[in-house]
Amino acid sequence: MLDVLIKNALICDGTGGQPYSADIGVSGAKIAVIADSINLNAELTIEAGGLIAAPGFIDVHSHSEFSLTTHPEADSKLLQGVTTEINGNCGFSAAPIYNDAQQQLEKEFLHHRVQKRWQTFKEYNKVLSEAKPAINFATLTGQGNIRGSVLGYENVEATSGDIEKMAALLRESVADGSIGLSTGLIYSPGVFCTNDELIGLIRRSGVAPLIYATHMRSESDALIESIEDTIEVGRQTGIKIHLSHLKTAGKQNWHKIDAVINLIEKAASEGIKVTCDRYPYTASQTSLDTALPAWTYEGGDEAELARLNNPTELKRIKAETAAFRDNDSYWKGVLVSSVKTEKNRHLEGMSIADAASAASVKPIDFAIGLLIEERLAVDAIFFSMNEDNLRRILSLPMCMVGSDSSVRPIAGHNGNGSNGQSGKPHPRGFGSFPRYLSKYVLSEGLMSLPEAIRKITGLPAETFGLKDRGVLRENAYADITLFNENTIRDTSEYASPWSAPEGIEYVFVNGRLAVKDGTLTAARVGMVL
Repeated sequence: MLDVLIKNALICDGTGGQPYSADIGVSGAKIAVIADSINLNAELTIEAGGLIAAPGFIDVHSHSEFSLTTHPEADSKLLQGVTTEINGNCGFSAAPIYNDAQQQLEKEFLHHRVQKRWQTFKEYNKVLSEAKPAINFATLTGQGNIRGSVLGYENVEATSGDIEKMAALLRESVADGSIGLSTGLIYSPGVFCTNDELIGLIRRSGVAPLIYATHMRSESDALIESIEDTIEVGRQTGIKIHLSHLKTAGKQNWHKIDAVINLIEKAASEGIKVTCDRYPYTASQTSLDTALPAWTYEGGDEAELARLNNPTELKRIKAETAAFRDNDSYWKGVLVSSVKTEKNRHLEGMSIADAASAASVKPIDFAIGLLIEERLAVDAIFFSMNEDNLRRILSLPMCMVGSDSSVRPIAGHNGNGSNGQSGKPHPRGFGSFPRYLSKYVLSEGLMSLPEAIRKITGLPAETFGLKDRGVLRENAYADITLFNENTIRDTSEYASPWSAPEGIEYVFVNGRLAVKDGTLTAARVGMVL
């Protein structure tokens, strides 16, 4: 007796091999049998003729550390066919949280309305498991958490003793289940970390068999140098390198795509393991204050706000920003995504240039004024990328798909923030995987469907060390997504992002039906991996 029997599916098994028609039998959390015709009774039988069965999609670049504890239904990911997330990216993770990091990250607990507190991954894993998430959770350890816990958020050089303390925290995190290390080298405190410090941290912690994922020091003007620095970390330590949301940001840098690809291929030829991820859009999203000089962030949020309110330092900030950002074309491509106060809610979806024009002030003055009013809690969408380069990056054999987004509750969203979510977030959080498959694979033929499926299932599982995930085979976990290749598409747009995709018909997580006919069920059986 089976728990689930899926009949007549066209299987793309996650290995990149040719699709084939077969039945899938599920018993408990795992796939029991795959055969041409399974003649066994089952508690649930699904006739999947006309649907493609793939392993559940793996989002390799997520930020759901806090949101998943309060929105465990994970609507925005499950409805895309995502069954597993890799979290802890960009140097920011759920743990460790000690000393200055406790004060700095308290804003995350408050923003996501998290009632419980923790310091270690062991404590966090207990909280998350008690929340019963609907998807599987794996995480990297954020170097920002580690440095913030040991050195705070000041621009100070780490001593040998400091690096040993950080290495001890990383070892503790790995013992509690972390699958590797991440950095966010444009954010505080990662921006104050040198390459030598990173190499020392990896060497002393003994995590070289794992993976190092990085939001590099630059994805624009110093892009090539940043990739070289990252590859050097791999060369010096032997750790696998993963380039987060690889891009060539800024029109002046679009021509660098050939050099980017050459660097990656050369590193691979030297035996350095290099992978990357990308979301299928040409706009990014992050904090508005990343448009300011890096030294502005030194010391944490309160120190940054003090600088923005100090006439002398503000003059310097504006002058340095104007040297490379203060022009109409740049600020026209920066949209306000979310703010904290109702007073400024009307700005969400507007460009900084248009909002500044309406207020009769310069864009830089408007941006800084908004950051002060919102106490830095301003997210923005930055249009700075090239469509042809996006296609070339997605086509790379080592490129996976990452939404760069946290889980969000689409169901019941009313747009006013009363459910803990507000604003106009990037549509990548709602449509990355259907868009990748429908637009770039099925419509444009950027690659074969089996290869595209491998790059969002089998390849991520192999890269991040997720055992018995990412493939449809007997004894693997029954994370399964069934979709209609004729109707799959994203519906989320920048102006109206809160919209579920179409064509994802059924999703199973650990053998339980989590999406039926494109609608969430009550099943929440995700695991902390």
